[in-house]
Amino acid sequence: MAVAGISAYLSFLPLSGGSTGLEGSQAFIPPANSEAQRMTTQIPAINTALSSQAAQVLRGLALDEELKWRVPGDPVLGPLARKVAQRYVAGETLPDALDRAQQVLSVGHRVNVEYMGESCRDPRRATEETDTFLSAARLLPPGCSISLDLSHIGLAVDAELALANASRIAQATADTGREMVISAEGSDRTDEVLALHRKLCERFDHVGITVQARLYRTADDLPELLSRPGRIRLVKGAFLEPEAIAHRREAPALTTAYLAYAQRLADSGHLCSFATHDWDLINRVDQHLGGKGHDSDPWEFETLLGLGPDRLQAMAERGHPTREYIVFGTQWWLYVCNRIAEDPQRLLQALVDAAA
Repeated sequence: MAVAGISAYLSFLPLSGGSTGLEGSQAFIPPANSEAQRMTTQIPAINTALSSQAAQVLRGLALDEELKWRVPGDPVLGPLARKVAQRYVAGETLPDALDRAQQVLSVGHRVNVEYMGESCRDPRRATEETDTFLSAARLLPPGCSISLDLSHIGLAVDAELALANASRIAQATADTGREMVISAEGSDRTDEVLALHRKLCERFDHVGITVQARLYRTADDLPELLSRPGRIRLVKGAFLEPEAIAHRREAPALTTAYLAYAQRLADSGHLCSFATHDWDLINRVDQHLGGKGHDSDPWEFETLLGLGPDRLQAMAERGHPTREYIVFGTQWWLYVCNRIAEDPQRLLQALVDAAA
């Protein structure tokens, strides 16, 4: 969908006058949580088939690399999209992320910080972007890990470039005593991502990896990953994938697969993160863990910024280690599309936020 088309789709929204206060590199301001939230809680359930179609469209938009530049820069759509993004994104700069990380730490959760910018196809830019991760490793407070897409730092150009830049980040995070976690990408890159992770694990013992329960191949990948050091972060998986290689997001089989992988991780004693906002899955994993935890446990419950503070709080009250995943940067469009696609109710919330 072209920018003009998206603009037309949203043009009916009642807009308030004046500046959004979010132009350029200014920090995102958390949305008001009163009337907008009450409005969405009163909306009836969406038709399942229509919801699935809407999610597929959003995941398709998230694959359009041109839009990640055009949407934020569009004079009409940009301010609207920023209002939507501010629910899910800590800000556009590293200082924004530092501020939000301190807030999360102050309430007792650990933090996972990612600088957004996947699918970078310029080798010089990929190396320059690596410097931002190095700064984050140096400046973030204790209790913060760093996540990254390997395609942000060179994998979309050359695997050796990505390995060189990832090794720089791995060394910087090792020197500052924090974990580094490689994020999941589309299935077309999974082989390259896992191969590069294996090479990093030959030199470092603190580099983790993200696996997607949606992908059928995870059943074969997990045993190998359990033999490597570094945290294993389990997610459902948000990318647009064919049903020949992945469970549908709404399929009961995905819940079954996630729970099976989570139980295997928990029983292994390996460092791991259960990254989900699904209350049923969270409670069932908690039950498998005995309904209580300790700060020294090898597992964590993790949710994304803006999506699961109640879940983190519930798990923290039961003693489990908890972590909130926050993202920052100017390339937030693809990330936001995937977040909204995960739950069609968020599309309605996005309309409310855009009109606020």
